[in-house]
Order: sequence, then structure tokens, then C-alpha cells
Amino acid sequence: MTTTQGSRTGVLAGACARALDSAATAADPISLEEVVSEAALMTRVDKKFLLSAEQFTELMSRLGPDFRIMEIEGRRMFTYESVYFDTPDLEMFTAHKQGRRRRYKIRTRTYADSGLCMFEAKFKGLRGQTVKHRIPYEVSERDAINPEATEFLRAQLRAEYNLELPHLEPVMRSDYVRGTFVNPLDEERLTCDVNLVYSREDAAVHGPDLFVIETKTASGRGAADSALSQMGIRPVSMSKYCLGIALLHQHLAANKWSRLLRQNFGWNRTPRRLSV
Repeated sequence: MTTTQGSRTGVLAGACARALDSAATAADPISLEEVVSEAALMTRVDKKFLLSAEQFTELMSRLGPDFRIMEIEGRRMFTYESVYFDTPDLEMFTAHKQGRRRRYKIRTRTYADSGLCMFEAKFKGLRGQTVKHRIPYEVSERDAINPEATEFLRAQLRAEYNLELPHLEPVMRSDYVRGTFVNPLDEERLTCDVNLVYSREDAAVHGPDLFVIETKTASGRGAADSALSQMGIRPVSMSKYCLGIALLHQHLAANKWSRLLRQNFGWNRTPRRLSV
């Protein structure tokens, strides 16, 4: 883990980025329109895994040609920028840390290569499913929640959890490079993220040279899940948002992520000293 002051960019490509580029180049393409129509998966089961470059290369070899790479205007790897919102006392971080049944995340997501931006609300649904709602958003407003997004979010909170909208503010930004592999026959997606950077106004944290892999299926039992299991790789309980908050606020207790953070991100909690 590397921490720098006031920087959000400058992550050098490593072995994982090269492995992703190689796999993306070798795979057959699938268009964004096909992904949306055949494997949108707005209600889905997500599982997360941490892989080395070598493990990722073996996984892609096991999956074979059924998984195609999403391609947009000739590009197969894309830079994602997400701004996360939480309450001033980080209520959403706490809800995830405590494993509350009713928990959610709010963010804007900018697809930097195309300039497309979305406002998104992700809710934990029944049987562990993730339910995502989103609306198009202006890139110029990605660091704030505008009136339209406020009403959209208020309606979704009431519909999903019968909750009122709390005061929210931007608390963190994450940047990474993603390749998305899709098996349209089984409506399965595999997102592969590298070069992860978390930042706030005064600091940035660069993640390790590892893949953050997410399998997204309707049932939670897709081909990628099976292949990873056969490789002896188990899913990890993690949230990119919660890991980022813990790394940027090292006085906070990270509870169930502390071992993962120590082993893979070089994290050590530094409790805040009380003034006397």
C-alpha cells in the first residue's frame, strides 16, 4: 500500500494490467448493446475474489471462448471513476461493517473514456442479492447530488427500505481500470479491476498489484464461480467502498476486513488519540 498526499493518478501498470490486456486482446468482442439486452443483471448475486496475475490467466484459460470481452468503439479496457456519498459520521460504512440487513451504497460512476456518467443506488436485497437503480447524470455534477438525483434517491429508499433520505456528502473517490467479460448464454458477467486508487481531497492510497474480480450472476452459481472453486480460490467478504474508507481513515475499526486489509493492502489500524 502506498499513500501519497493530494494525488489521484499516476498508478503504474503492473503484472495484472498486462494480464488483463492480454486476455482482453485474445477474447472475442461483445457490444455494449448486447450486454445490456442479454446480461444487464440489475438484480444479481455478486461474489468478489482477489487474484494474482497468474491466477487470473489460469481462470481465463478455464473459462474458454464462451466469455467475450465487452468492446465499445474499439476499446476493451476502460477507466472507471466513482464518487461515493455517505453521512458525515459514515453511517453507510458502519452499516456494512456491522453486516446490517438493510444497507446500501450511493455513488456517481463516470466512464472516463466515453464521458458517460450515472447516478447509482445499490441496495442489499433478499437472499443476498444486489439491486441496483441508476439514472443518467451530468459529468460536471459527479461530485454532488443534484435535485433530480435527490428525488430519485428519496423514492428508492422509501420503496426498498421505507427509510427517509439522510444528509449525504462526497466522502471518497475510487479510480481503476476494468475489463468486463460476458457469457451471454448464461447471463453471466465477470468484471476484472486493476490499478485501484482510493482518494479524498488530501490523500490517495494505491492498492496492491492484484485483480479485484466480481462474478455477477442471477443465481450465484456461474461458470466463473465453479472455475474459481476448482482452483481453490474462495470468495472474499469485501466492499471496495469500505476498504477505501478504512485505508483513508486508518483510525476506524475495520472489523471483518482487517485481516484482508493487513494481508493484501499493508494496512495497520492507528487508533485516533483522544485529546486531554
